Amino acid sequence: MYQPNQFRLDDPDALKQAIDQAPFATLVTQSEKGEFTADHLPLLFEAADGGPSPGTLRGHIARANPLASSRADCQALAIFHGPQAYITPSWYPAKREHGKVVPTWNYQVVHAHGRLRLINDTDWLRQTVALLTRRFERDRPAPWSIDDAPDDYIAGMCRAIVGIELTIERLEGKRKASQHKPMEERESIQQGLRDESGYDDADSLCLSGID
Repeated sequence: MYQPNQFRLDDPDALKQAIDQAPFATLVTQSEKGEFTADHLPLLFEAADGGPSPGTLRGHIARANPLASSRADCQALAIFHGPQAYITPSWYPAKREHGKVVPTWNYQVVHAHGRLRLINDTDWLRQTVALLTRRFERDRPAPWSIDDAPDDYIAGMCRAIVGIELTIERLEGKRKASQHKPMEERESIQQGLRDESGYDDADSLCLSGID
């Protein structure tokens, strides 16, 4: 990934937060024939207890997915897409001053490179399904739990999936958000994103480069 210094996102805590805020990932793998495949699924980050790896990503795929019958151990790339938006030059103060402005696209993304393995352990799969459910139900007033469903039903559903675990070898992030521009311009972008494009305060601040 091309990373100009002003857009580089390399703080470990910021990278983990970006993954947690946008956990629906694009998982890219390469078959033995050299063909690239992209799968789309939620992945949860788990920090490592020491060692060279920052942590692991875990999730699951359908057993019918061709990836489930591929090599059990291979290199993979998980891409987490954060907020993104088209930035119109109409928001720039410079448009009124001299007109020398052009549009751009602001975005945040994290790449997790690592080793992928497939997991068929029943306990691991049930635990992962429970973790995923808790993650995405946690903000609901009455969160649903896998314990709300019959055990034999959950067991049957788990037999239809295969676990995946990516041991992260390298994390890299990019936040292209006009943070190298004058504050007046960034504030104008933030206001435009909020008022015209309907972004909430968090995403409009992120995409305008205002910390």
